[in-house]
Amino acid sequence: MRDLTKAEEQIMQVLWSIQPAFVKDIIAGLPTPKPAYSTVSTIVRILESKEFVGHEAFGPTHRYYTLVSKEEYSHFSMKKMLENYFDGSLKQMVSSFSKSENLSLKEMDDLLKALETLKKEQP
Repeated sequence: MRDLTKAEEQIMQVLWSIQPAFVKDIIAGLPTPKPAYSTVSTIVRILESKEFVGHEAFGPTHRYYTLVSKEEYSHFSMKKMLENYFDGSLKQMVSSFSKSENLSLKEMDDLLKALETLKKEQP
């Protein structure tokens, strides 16, 4: 899997939420100021070349759908962030986010409970 640019990721976020979609539908899902039709169309074709998006032809127009799920890409992105910024240490990443986001005691407790549940599920 390859990285997405910020613009590509923005298009994918819209597609993940409304797919399948025509370019005009994607534009409608983007924040103001809206990019030009040709800009969005170009980005979608780039996403096709990266094999993130596929299409169905309806005459001269295409309806686009995702080939990579949001979950797959988020897992890829988080794993890359973990490796690039936290030396592969999940503990270091969680500690960093805990400190910088000023987690409440309840949020920390919820995180610990989630980890305990995962621990119990391990073989």
